[in-house]
Amino acid sequence: MDYKKVLITGAEGMVGKALQNILPTSKYNVISLPSSQQLDLRDRNNVQYCFNFYRPHYVIHLAAKVGGVKANTDALSDFYMDNIKMNTNVLEAAHLFKAEKIISLLSTCIYPDNANLPLTEEQIHNGPPHPSNYTYAYTKRMLEIQARSYNDQFNNNRFVSIIPNNLYGKNDVFHLEKAHVIPAIIRKIYEAKQKGDDITLWGDGKQLREFTYADDLAKLILMILEKYNKTESMNVGNTNEYSIKFIADVISKIMNYEGKIIWDETKPKGQFRKPSSTKRFKTFLLLEKINFNFISLEDGLKETCKWFEEMYPHIRGI
Repeated sequence: MDYKKVLITGAEGMVGKALQNILPTSKYNVISLPSSQQLDLRDRNNVQYCFNFYRPHYVIHLAAKVGGVKANTDALSDFYMDNIKMNTNVLEAAHLFKAEKIISLLSTCIYPDNANLPLTEEQIHNGPPHPSNYTYAYTKRMLEIQARSYNDQFNNNRFVSIIPNNLYGKNDVFHLEKAHVIPAIIRKIYEAKQKGDDITLWGDGKQLREFTYADDLAKLILMILEKYNKTESMNVGNTNEYSIKFIADVISKIMNYEGKIIWDETKPKGQFRKPSSTKRFKTFLLLEKINFNFISLEDGLKETCKWFEEMYPHIRGI
């Protein structure tokens, strides 16, 4: 049997690990590329050498320099330069070495700050993104443009861009200043519980967000790899909205934390809400006769907290 070679960038990350766990080894030969010193994706020559060596049939581009509000605000130019180089190099190499299908992961932060809600794919370039992470957002927009340009110029449907909402799960980054909201809260609560301390969180907790468990996204990526044959960008994920305060309260309950949560309203809060439309994604599931059920937020958080407690302190960002 001829195995299809699947090259995953950022394979040691949260989604990369989840994806490796569900890719059937009976069909695919997985090539895992961590975004680290082992292969600097910012170096064009290194990336092209790698693609020439492996000649992958499929590419799943997950690698990115990511972080929460503080990390983005503190290092705007770093986020821009690192991500624009990685994205450009990976997609260019995938094109030059004729990968059959390339899936790139975007983010709902690419949408305009004043977009009509819910967020629809047609609005991606309709205005500036939120100022808290605008450089990261623009690099993701350019990733979508680069993918679309290859499809249009060479008349193919090889490049697909998918836009998940907020992700969480095992193997996330739990750095106190660079983490996204859920891993940051999990770590703060866990360590405060050990010390008997209260914790302070940014904002007022009223902001609403959609959250998708990384394992669920991995399953969706596999479906898209095997069945989605259009070039249109597509929002994917669980579209239930939850407040940050609700998230903190659920994590506190799961981890049996009885300390006080202090909300620092002098700190940036981010957009109040940014619900996404998954009409295009649901149409895809309907046409392919796929019945997909997302894990509940509570169950996903239980699995994530359990993993965190078992692995602590041997976790990325700690």
